[in-house]
Amino acid sequence: MSSSLLTVDLADRSPVRPASQEKERGGPLAAPLARIWRRRALFAAVFATIFGLAVTALVMIPPQYVASGSVIVAEAEPGANNASMAWIQKIGDPADIESQILVIRSPRLLRIAIEGGLAASVLAECRYAASGGRPGTISEKKDAACLKLTTDNNALVEYLQKRYAVTSSGRSRIITIGYKSPLPETAQTMANGLINAFLEDQREAQASSRKAAADWLHTEIGQLDESIRADETRIQTFRRRKGLLKGASAPISAERLTNISHQLASAEAAKADAAARLGEIESRGPSGAESAPAVLASPTIVSLKQQLSGVSAQLANQSTLLGANHPAIRALTTERASLRARIEQEIGNVAQGLRKTFEASSTLARSLRAQLDAAKTEAAAAMDDEASIEGMVRNAEIKRTRYADLVKRTGELETERRILTGSTRLVSLAELPQEPFSPKAVPLLAGGLVLAGVLAAAAALLRDVTDRRVRTSAQLMAGTGAPVFAQLPCLEAPGLVGRLSDRHRELDLPDALERARVDPTMQNVLRNLHAHLVLAGGGASRVILVTSSKPREGKSFTAFAMAGVSAANGRRVLLIECDLRRPNFESSLGLGRGPGLGGVLRGEISPAEAVVSAGRFDVIPAGTPTPDSTELLMSSRMVDFLAWSRRYDLVLLDTPPTSLLMDASLLARHVDGVLCCARYGQSQLSDTIETVANLRRAGGAVLGIAMTMVRPGRQTTYDAMALPEPRYAEAAR
Repeated sequence: MSSSLLTVDLADRSPVRPASQEKERGGPLAAPLARIWRRRALFAAVFATIFGLAVTALVMIPPQYVASGSVIVAEAEPGANNASMAWIQKIGDPADIESQILVIRSPRLLRIAIEGGLAASVLAECRYAASGGRPGTISEKKDAACLKLTTDNNALVEYLQKRYAVTSSGRSRIITIGYKSPLPETAQTMANGLINAFLEDQREAQASSRKAAADWLHTEIGQLDESIRADETRIQTFRRRKGLLKGASAPISAERLTNISHQLASAEAAKADAAARLGEIESRGPSGAESAPAVLASPTIVSLKQQLSGVSAQLANQSTLLGANHPAIRALTTERASLRARIEQEIGNVAQGLRKTFEASSTLARSLRAQLDAAKTEAAAAMDDEASIEGMVRNAEIKRTRYADLVKRTGELETERRILTGSTRLVSLAELPQEPFSPKAVPLLAGGLVLAGVLAAAAALLRDVTDRRVRTSAQLMAGTGAPVFAQLPCLEAPGLVGRLSDRHRELDLPDALERARVDPTMQNVLRNLHAHLVLAGGGASRVILVTSSKPREGKSFTAFAMAGVSAANGRRVLLIECDLRRPNFESSLGLGRGPGLGGVLRGEISPAEAVVSAGRFDVIPAGTPTPDSTELLMSSRMVDFLAWSRRYDLVLLDTPPTSLLMDASLLARHVDGVLCCARYGQSQLSDTIETVANLRRAGGAVLGIAMTMVRPGRQTTYDAMALPEPRYAEAAR
């Protein structure tokens, strides 16, 4: 039986080549490429991120437009047939071209260009850039920074110096002036603004005398303008103080005199009318006052008279039928008397109103007569003041005439100065750019592609160098000094995502065992692992402890799989669950709840009663969870139990992780050997090294290591170790 296992191991084994030979065959790039492939998920993530940033930059970065125009410098003056030698030597001098470039880029010339009305274009460009091309989304802070450019000339000059490009065209005398902006209209405006400012500055240099004369004239015009304004202010102040202000059609004093005269005439007429009406009432006496026109004009008196006539008519009719003492006659008599009294009262009221009207008109007439006298006095004084102000007006007119002459002469000097041409000529103004200058898609994407590849490769190599997780059998052998018996492949179907990532869904123990039975690669590796364990023990009954440094590293699966392979080869196998705190055999495999190993160690049942059949091999589950697992495993009953278990050909102990409990270390001295499990890509190398060292210090014999959940294709072979020494092979026979 042992010989057949050895034959399988030797037949399936690939020849082991030295590492140096592998490197030579693969070439100098094989190792870095293997590292990058091992970290292909990180490589893909970094590559996608960097290249995505490049694409995002291409989409998000606002396009920049460049508008440029050209001027030619040191050109011979037109019409100068015999130019001076100095001028001829100056033509095309690189130093002169460089000096002109420095002049164009100087803050002085930029300030001249700014004065030409470029601030509005700069503000629009700044707000567009600050808002990302979305009007209305600019923050107050950024808007304040943009507004500062329109008020701070130094900040604006510094802003423009970064965006203007002034270059010479080869060895020619042509200078190109360009401006870069996200707005094509602004780029054109700013480039032409600096070109015009440069040309203007050159013309100014040629017309310095005229400019000086024009400046003097401007100063004189300014002073004369201030003097004229002062004279006009004095004239107006004098007019207001003297009351010489103009009205609608005449001086205010004359209009006032006319207005008072009209008011006085109206007051006198009202007074006379009131006196005449009042005289009619008083001259007719009480009996004739009722027929006075002023009385008859009162609607109240007219109404009372009508009522009186009606009452008198009723009284006359009733007197012929009734006696004088009849109540109706008396009532009518009383009513007639009352109406007469009211009429007389109303006549008195009318007279009283006319009397008040007369008195008010008399008072108003006296007041207006006094105002008329005062207005006549003021009008007479105003005539004298008008004569005095004529001199001031004539002086102001003289200054205005002089002002007009100076303005005219200044215009003539400006015209003469502007038609002069300097040594610089315009080649072409900047045109409106139609295509953006940047960003350029092809260079940006190509650079992003290269940068993404370099950074992704660097990240993958750095991660692989710094990663201390278990990846190769060489790591484990170098760190622990123990051989690696096998590399158990991962049973998860990788799929497209699984091929690109180290992460995969872990199977439950029953599902994993079921897949292991039909997976040829797994069966081959398990046979090799079984052969290593059998050969290491010389074919005798073996008690093997299976453990790992941390949970979920595949120790339980390895123990079950090994039990299945050994049982398939005709051996009697017993699998014992020694994890008394977190047992999972019963729940995972549906074995049913029983006392298990805990009951045996407490003396509740015999070892034979705890055995549960799992098909080809027997299992003793842990039983009910208990917190005193360490004490139970240290007891003498555990030693007796292990002695009883040697009736089986192979006994496998599944223990808790060594980093959590000391149970594995306690059992290590009582078994024939220990098999450590380390999970590929997850177990830390330091943890595995520490586990092996602790087991050896506890007196255990670490036979070897099994790497679990190795991704297919990650290693050149799943047979990582050579066979033991020939003496073991002889013993197996």
